[in-house]
Amino acid sequence: MVEVPEHLLKRSAERRAQLAGTSGEAAPDQAAEETTRETTAVDAPAEAAAPAPAAVAGDDSQEITEDRDGVPAHLLERARKRRVAAAGGAAGAVVPAAAAASTTVKTAAPNAPSGTGPDGHTQRLLTVVKSGSIQQTRAEAVDKVHTWPHLLVIELAAALAALAMMLIFSTLVRAPLLGLADVNQTPNPSKAPWYFLGLQEMLTMFHPMVAGVTIPGMGIFLLIISPYVDKNPSNKPDDRKWAISMFTLFLVFWTILVIIGSFFRGAGFNFVFPWKNGIFFEL
Repeated sequence: MVEVPEHLLKRSAERRAQLAGTSGEAAPDQAAEETTRETTAVDAPAEAAAPAPAAVAGDDSQEITEDRDGVPAHLLERARKRRVAAAGGAAGAVVPAAAAASTTVKTAAPNAPSGTGPDGHTQRLLTVVKSGSIQQTRAEAVDKVHTWPHLLVIELAAALAALAMMLIFSTLVRAPLLGLADVNQTPNPSKAPWYFLGLQEMLTMFHPMVAGVTIPGMGIFLLIISPYVDKNPSNKPDDRKWAISMFTLFLVFWTILVIIGSFFRGAGFNFVFPWKNGIFFEL
């Protein structure tokens, strides 16, 4: 049921009267009568415009005791009661007949809710969001692992494997030991352990000062300044090509010197071919 403001009714009546006076086909009384009929048609009886309370309520006749779609039951029950009250107020509204063309009186239920809040704003309950879904935070993935057990377990396995290999090798292969030492005969020269054979091989090529001090000192100095030259923080091999290349060259160079001192040096540390004279060990 729609309530037409009084000023709109007056404006409509004046407009109709003006149009009737211009055309000469209708009188002012007829315009007022038409306005009255229009107002009466707008303010039709409540029985024809609004359904019965039972039809509006539908399922609202039953009390709600369970949550639906995440909305608490007490909120649903409150909304149901408001709908029932609104339907009852609309059915009990009293609309009198139009007394004049410019006035319309409508009497509504005394306790019918307006449905509007402060300043004419309407409120509607959309949903209830749980606080956990808003306050939940997820940590970002970090490319790091703990030292224990990830790293230390691998290092322990590698140490045990190396120890087992050395134990098996020392059990199956006899050490090439010589006889008792003779103070009157000194072997010239004795081979150093394999990890020093590269340094001993350089002593046959350069001056002792160069082979024993200068070249090793330059290597140690390069190792010291390497973190300041290559500042790339990445651990991926594709991003550390320069560092990997330098370390590979060093290993290749040192490995070649160790192989020559182990298999291509015979008695007196002379250069020999192992497939002709055999492998010479003097410990």
